[in-house]
Amino acid sequence: MKKFAMAALGGTLAGVIATTQVVGPLLAQESEKSSNVYEQLDLFGDIFERIRAQYVEEVDSKELIEAAIDGMLTSLDPHSSYLSPDDAAAMRVQTRGEFGGLGIEVTQEEGFVKVVSPIDGTPADEAGVEAGDFITHVNGESVLGLTLDEAVEMMRGPVGSEILITVVREGEAEPFDVSIIRDTIKLTAVRTRTEGNTVVLRVTTFNDQTYANLKSGLEEQIEEVGGIDKINGIVIDLRNNPGGLLNQAIEVSDAFLEKGEIVSTRGREVQDGERFNATAGDLAQGKPIVVLINGGSASASEIVAGALQDHRRAIVVGTKSFGKGSVQTVMPLRGEGAMRLTTARYYTPSGRSIQSLGVSPDIVVQQPRNRPETEDEEDDATPRSLRSEADLRGSLNNDSLSEDEIKQIEADRAKAEAAAALREEDYQLAYAIDILKGLNALVPVE
Repeated sequence: MKKFAMAALGGTLAGVIATTQVVGPLLAQESEKSSNVYEQLDLFGDIFERIRAQYVEEVDSKELIEAAIDGMLTSLDPHSSYLSPDDAAAMRVQTRGEFGGLGIEVTQEEGFVKVVSPIDGTPADEAGVEAGDFITHVNGESVLGLTLDEAVEMMRGPVGSEILITVVREGEAEPFDVSIIRDTIKLTAVRTRTEGNTVVLRVTTFNDQTYANLKSGLEEQIEEVGGIDKINGIVIDLRNNPGGLLNQAIEVSDAFLEKGEIVSTRGREVQDGERFNATAGDLAQGKPIVVLINGGSASASEIVAGALQDHRRAIVVGTKSFGKGSVQTVMPLRGEGAMRLTTARYYTPSGRSIQSLGVSPDIVVQQPRNRPETEDEEDDATPRSLRSEADLRGSLNNDSLSEDEIKQIEADRAKAEAAAALREEDYQLAYAIDILKGLNALVPVE
């Protein structure tokens, strides 16, 4: 018994000595790191004082410090930045859905401003700005070498004023100028309509209004057509949606999922990770869904597309999304300013990180650029492909059909012609609607 006690005691003492031997160097390393940090802060202080005292012109100390803070944050990634009191106030207004500007979401790539997406119905959208465009000059001044916030500041101005941006676009041989009149941007987060038997939910942004707009809009469309049984499915159009609030992306995904994980976020520490799960209830009541995405679909849009795709709840159609798989937290700072800091990456239910990769559609469908009409098409008032048996002289009448049957055929033909017209206007959306028609055609008739 005495031997056991001694052995135990010896083990305890050895443990204490071993621990002390490990902790000693760790404390020394920590102390050295702290010392280096303080030395670097002293260096910053020296440089700051020398600039104030010796720069060729007098400088504003507040602006100098804010620039240093912003430089520190923007060196981390394109989405971290310092928000001055004015910028922080503007951001709070923007998430509520109304603000002044051009109506484009931008990021920075290779020193230039890259358009993530223009927002539907805004001055930039109406002027023809497209996702993927690079803005190289603003009113003739180059943006190369500026931070993203500085470039954005150049594009700001009073409502009603004109701005000239120089754009480089893939497929265009030369840069070209685009004139835009600044306006008050009023975002309708979700616009709804019915195309044939399909409800189309056009989600333009994820702000405070998104889920509420989507829910009420879908319910109105279902009521207008006479009930859920009257629709063949839903298209959720997320093209050129630059994202927004994480909680809204979760709510929109949850609206169509009965259970399971929607998204998870993983930060620097394991304990910082979060998982968000769906709750029971499907606004679409099991009806098939097609999600439309393109290169302008980013962030919150990718969360929705990825969640519905992983759960096999929707078919994703279009082109690869933008690939912004990081989460930014806005932290208030003293003096009414704020800091936007990347704090986590998000992952789809299957564990995919979308960062830089984007969501790949199940069916790749490019949006064709408008094809100019040929001279033959312009001159021929009745193209050969539109002529039918009924156009032939002396053709037989069809007297075997009742009046109701003829009306039904004419109604079906009108729907088909409307679908054909939609292909000319929006090929990707027409394709999505055709998929839903095909899925419903496979449902057995009881």
